[in-house]
This record gives sequence, structure tokens and C-alpha cells, in this order.
Amino acid sequence: MPVPKDSKLVVLLASVLKPVDDTRMRGKFAETLLERPFTQVHVAGRAPLASASDERARVHQHGIFEGSRLGLGRLAAQWRYGQLLRRLKPDVVFVHAPELLPLTLLWQRLARGRRFIYDIRENYALNVSTQQVYQGVVRRLLAAGLRWVEGLAARRAAAVVLAEASYADELTFLNLVPGGRVLVLENKYQPAPGEIQPIRPHALPPPGQPLRLLYSGTISELNGVWEAITLAEQLHAAWPGGVQLTIIGFCQQPELLRRLQDALAQKSAWLKLIGGAAMVPHAQIVADISRSHIGLLPYRPHISTERCRPTKLFEYLGHGLPVLASPNPLWGALLRQHGAGLEIDFAQPIDGPALAAQLRGSHFYPSGIPRDALWTSEGKKLWLLLDSLF
Repeated sequence: MPVPKDSKLVVLLASVLKPVDDTRMRGKFAETLLERPFTQVHVAGRAPLASASDERARVHQHGIFEGSRLGLGRLAAQWRYGQLLRRLKPDVVFVHAPELLPLTLLWQRLARGRRFIYDIRENYALNVSTQQVYQGVVRRLLAAGLRWVEGLAARRAAAVVLAEASYADELTFLNLVPGGRVLVLENKYQPAPGEIQPIRPHALPPPGQPLRLLYSGTISELNGVWEAITLAEQLHAAWPGGVQLTIIGFCQQPELLRRLQDALAQKSAWLKLIGGAAMVPHAQIVADISRSHIGLLPYRPHISTERCRPTKLFEYLGHGLPVLASPNPLWGALLRQHGAGLEIDFAQPIDGPALAAQLRGSHFYPSGIPRDALWTSEGKKLWLLLDSLF
């Protein structure tokens, strides 16, 4: 189904829980697609309910979901997604959430020439099986259902995109993708339009000024939020000028959020929480990265994350922000390659004075900010894929 160069290529990027300004859908995929003038992009996801378009009228945002992730709003999102498919008649759909696969497969079956690309952002079945969000028979049924629908989608997708290279080994159903069209597009950092990129890495503050630490992204125990607070507490007493820790992101667990707010009340002199119950615009996270001295990756060891390279690692690298990360071969290799930070065992007691001395004695990013942390190379691969399809 070739698209003439003088006509519009209509693309729909769709998720449910991810916001319409999601960094991967909107910030990376949509911005890459907008590089060519004949492309019109629609992004569907969480809120706002009212459709919105930017000034170029080439990217349109459609809110198809609002409310709790466990509420009935997710059923309404399916109906709104179906209405978008019917109204927009897209040339290709990028499916960024597995729960949209059944309706996408039905849409594809009802007419010839319809194409979709499945973007695998997580090993969903593994996460459901191991992260203790669901329990008992529900967990087993949900994991089995995910594997079944993803296997069916693999057979009928025009291509499958992977956010992590490790998924190529973990997901056996990828062998079913026609023509072997499986492409890795990592979550490297894509600056927002008009964003001024730093020209030199971040420097640590001089003596007497506070050391600003940052924990950004999903707030959870698995991602090490308590470990971040513990480390900051130990460094606060050892660093001349003290420490300020900013936790910025969204927390999906009300009980965890309540406990964090209790901790905040006791440590408000040096601990700040932004977001928590509400999603935070990515531009605000980037602003805090720019103001920080060190980014934290205090992930707890877990099978669902040990072979992944977190998005915020690329964000920190792309800004030249020094990193303190949990031991991990993949992350450690990047840190050593660019002199970007230190690996520390957050599970062990932190020696604040020794860590402070190690930080003061380190020279981070000796060769400057690494260009290979940016999305540019991934965007080129995305267009090569689309050119092969159209």
C-alpha cells in the first residue's frame, strides 16, 4: 500500500495508561515522524479528554483514558480507541499497550491493507508474574493471556519494535514476526523542540553549597525510592553545605505515597516531593535534571529490570549529569565507557564521609556529554522501517 509523497501518511500512536505527552510516543516517535512534511500524527493516551492539536496541525492528541488504572475507565478507553480507528482510518497504527492489541487485531481483520506495529516497552508477562502487583490465579491468568495475545499479534504485525535489546532473547514469540521485522529502538534521550542542550557536563557544587540529588520517574519501592532517601540522609551529614533530594514522578501505590508523605514531614528541610499522586510533565523533570548535581538509579535487584537500561539513565547521560547507580553489568558498562558515575550497593549501609570523599575526588564525563545517549540514531532506524513498509 504505497503512499504517494504528495499525500498524507496518517499515523496513530496509541496507549491507555501512558499520557498523550508520553516521552516515547509523543517525544520520540511523533517528533521523528514529523520530520517529513507528508506525515500526520495522532497520539492517543491518558487525558486530556478534549482533543488537542499543536500549531502545525500535524500532530493531534486524543485523551482516551482518565481515572484509576484499576477502574472502569479502561473499558471506556477501548471504545474511544475503536472510534479513533474508525474515524481516522490510519495508514499505520503503533500499538504501545498490549491491552489495545485485541481491538487492533479485529480492526486489521475487517479490511485488507491495514497495518500495525507493536511497540514492546516492557516484558509484560514477566512483570505481571514477578512484581507482586497481582496475586494468585489472577496473576497467572493475566500473564498467560498476555503471552497469548502478544503471540497472535506477532504473527499479524507489520513489524515489532523493542524498547530493550534483551527482549529479543526473552520473548520467544518474536520468531513469529513475518519477515523477521523486529527492531530495537532504545529509550535514548530526545530533547524537546527548542530545548537548549547543555554544552558541558554538570559540575559538583563548591564547598559550602548543597549537593542536589535527583530521583526521577516512576516512584516505587522496586525502583529504590527508600534507598534514595537513605543515601541522601547519610550524605547530608557528610557533605559540606548539606544535601537536597528531589523525588519527582508518579506513584501508583497510595499506601507507598502516604508513607513517603510521612517521611517528607520529618525531613522537609532537605527532602522534596514533586508529583506523587499526579503525573508530572516531562519538561518539569528535564528542568530538575538541569538543576541537579547527581542523578540516582537505586534500583533493587529484580529479574524484570536487571537486563533493561532505564530511560532516565539515558536522560542523565544526555545532560551530562553524574550518576550513582546500583550494580548492574549493562548500566556499569555505560558509566565506565563515559566516566559518567559510580556503582554503589544501595542495599548495604552507606558510609557517607567515604562516599562524599569519593565524589569530590572523581572527574566525571572526561570526554564530554556522550552523543550516543541521544535518540538521533534510533529515529533514523524508525524511518528505515517505515520506508520498507511504504
